[in-house]
Amino acid sequence: MTPSPKNSHPPQNHPEIRPNQSIELLKELHILTRDGKLNQDSRRKLKQVYHLYQFIEKLLKELPHGGTGATLADHGAGKSYLGFIVYDLFFKAFNTFNKENNGHIYGIETRTELVEKSRQLAARLGFERMHFLNVSVAESAQSNELPAQIDVVTALHACDTATDDAIAFGLQKQARYMVLVPCCQAEIARCLNANKALALRRTPLAELWRHPLHTRELGSQITNVMRCLYLEACGYQVTVTELVGWEHSMKNELIIAKRTDKPNHAAATRLRELLEQFGLTALLETRFTWLASHA
Repeated sequence: MTPSPKNSHPPQNHPEIRPNQSIELLKELHILTRDGKLNQDSRRKLKQVYHLYQFIEKLLKELPHGGTGATLADHGAGKSYLGFIVYDLFFKAFNTFNKENNGHIYGIETRTELVEKSRQLAARLGFERMHFLNVSVAESAQSNELPAQIDVVTALHACDTATDDAIAFGLQKQARYMVLVPCCQAEIARCLNANKALALRRTPLAELWRHPLHTRELGSQITNVMRCLYLEACGYQVTVTELVGWEHSMKNELIIAKRTDKPNHAAATRLRELLEQFGLTALLETRFTWLASHA
């Protein structure tokens, strides 16, 4: 029997690893141990990334030419698990002589040591169309290292307002798709505590945030509802679903936005009304700037 090519096929005892997935990559990302074992924590992490990849792969294939020349920006990339696996399973297959037409992935991360490690790993694996920027999500929108237009923007567990920065980046870059898994939404909870939701504080609805735990959870829910309305107002069709089962992650909400170029005025009106009801109109100047400029 002819042996399998090195680093191409998953070990037979790990059927959850996709065909043609680089085993060397999974070892470098510490998803597999050096002797090829997969522990429970790594299995959970791999399941999350693969599940998200399924959504991203579908979107990439909807782009012109099946996504061969797609550009993808991954915000809050961390160790770039998502970017490396998307490149390995999708972008690596497109390798014509004209490399500019083969698509690129940009990982955006503030931690210098993670950016450097990602650069070194991409070089070792020959993933030459992966680029890593040592900047914040907000700063990346002004970076000359990124093209003027990005096809797909991802943000997996970008903490607190970094998800909003990723949305602002996507709007500026006219992203065709945004794939967002928000995390640690604390900004609205702080505002609820500070303003006591003005119009609602003397109504029974104020009980929704009287206790700190409820304030945090309500703030998280309101944040994502407002983000979806904002994306719709800006001309995106929005789908909200679960990333994986709740037993794997409590930060489980997946927001997928597809650009339609048809601003939704009803969504804009509802968002403004929510901001007013909860005493959050100051966010029009910081988070929902498109609304402020299209009043």
